[in-house]
Amino acid sequence: MLRLLDHLEEWLITLLIGVATIIIFVAVVHRYAAGLSIPGLQDWLLSLNLSWAQELCIILFVWMAKFGAAYGVRTGIHVGVDVLINQLKPALRRKFVIFGLASGALFTGIICVLGGHFVWENGAAFSVRSTLGLDITDMYEGPTTPDLEWPTWMVYMAIPLGSGLMCFRFLQVMVGFIRTGELPHHDHGHVEGLDEAGPILVGEAIENAEEQAHGRGGRK
Repeated sequence: MLRLLDHLEEWLITLLIGVATIIIFVAVVHRYAAGLSIPGLQDWLLSLNLSWAQELCIILFVWMAKFGAAYGVRTGIHVGVDVLINQLKPALRRKFVIFGLASGALFTGIICVLGGHFVWENGAAFSVRSTLGLDITDMYEGPTTPDLEWPTWMVYMAIPLGSGLMCFRFLQVMVGFIRTGELPHHDHGHVEGLDEAGPILVGEAIENAEEQAHGRGGRK
């Protein structure tokens, strides 16, 4: 189940990045090509309305940021200052790490609840009751976005959903740390494939380079 959630999280982030990239590319090409004095083509491009592209990209990046933050907690790619924590005794360090993870879970959990309440009161309740055919008298319909004219609660849904997933990831990492004492870690300097040949010391690398240089000189 957790593996499925991991894959869904990664697929969603990938999809959001891909769609946003394509939309930005198309919008930039359209804006540039529309300025070219090519009969027929210029008129056709100017007739296309892509004013919604920027707004949609902003929405996609908001969703991507919220779910990307949850992904960062799971994989340990968030930047952290742990110089002082790592100088503590193991038992005390363990307590501080658990406290930090619990604080992160509490904070994101509060944001999830407050964000969900905000979304519900700003149009989600109206849309749900309207879809179910229930009474919507005196209910607040909620605002819409300027260009796409989408209900803004659909955009704000990224806050409770992303924060809720982030809260779950904090709890997941905390439970894993309590059990194993390990935190997820991502080496930003790691390059795939380099570790397969084993570590090479600086001195060995210099000697290899000198031998190759002498070999080329001898052949000349």
